[in-house]
Amino acid sequence: MSAAESSRDVRALKLAVGLYAVIFIAKLVTFQVTGVMSLFAEAFHTLSDIFIAGFLLVAALYSARRADERYMFGYGRAQNVGALVAAILFISFTAYKLYEEAIPRLFASEAATYENLWVALAVLVANLAIIGWPFVGLLRRRDRGAAAKAQLMAYLNDVLGISAAIVGTLFVMAGVAIADPIASLVVATIIAIDGIVLFRENVGFLLGRSPGNEYLSHLEDLARSVPGVVDVHEIRAEYVGPDVVHAGLHVAVAPGIQIEEADRIGSEVRRRIHDSSESDTCVVQVEPAAPALAATA
Repeated sequence: MSAAESSRDVRALKLAVGLYAVIFIAKLVTFQVTGVMSLFAEAFHTLSDIFIAGFLLVAALYSARRADERYMFGYGRAQNVGALVAAILFISFTAYKLYEEAIPRLFASEAATYENLWVALAVLVANLAIIGWPFVGLLRRRDRGAAAKAQLMAYLNDVLGISAAIVGTLFVMAGVAIADPIASLVVATIIAIDGIVLFRENVGFLLGRSPGNEYLSHLEDLARSVPGVVDVHEIRAEYVGPDVVHAGLHVAVAPGIQIEEADRIGSEVRRRIHDSSESDTCVVQVEPAAPALAATA
């Protein structure tokens, strides 16, 4: 990911933290005024979003650091760590608490009292409009890093959760009180599902997930396009950060070739891979080809 793309991710996350703080206060105050439980659920959801967006912001800033003696391939995986922690918070913190609050209300919905429901509806619609702006902006971007993808998922959770709360409030206004805890359960379920998806995706990155066979074939084609390369084998690649790959491969050259020429071929292979792929670091080992293979080249 380029510096400009990383900077856009950081700006988006800073905006998210500020928006969430305002929205959290609005939802909490409105819950106190109206008694609508789905607003309390949404306020709880937004509180976790503040912590999640803040953590992802720190991770995005940290991942921009240059490689050093301690982390020789850079700090790119910090964003995946941040996204992984965000997923855990989605599942264990927000979803669990919402289930804990909403399920008992399913069996005592008639006992709940509501006031000023039009205020609840107005606040929810306003929140949906506020969240919709940065959500659409992130959704239209094609160059999202791991932290920005996690934040996009958080925005999606908000849009779906607020929409469920709006529908629930409308039903409560029509006299269907049980719709309120049902809306809260919908919010909890959305959060839990997206948290599981986010967790699975980022565990793969932290374990060193391969970019896939298509990417490896692309590296092989680039290496074979260099004059003097007889064979390419033992191609390896893994993600070391958002859209950043560490690769390694062996290239075979004709036996007896001069060391200077072999070194030039290896350097050209590295250059073409760096210029035409996401590989930030590529280790190219040059070795003599087997006589039979060299004869057919």
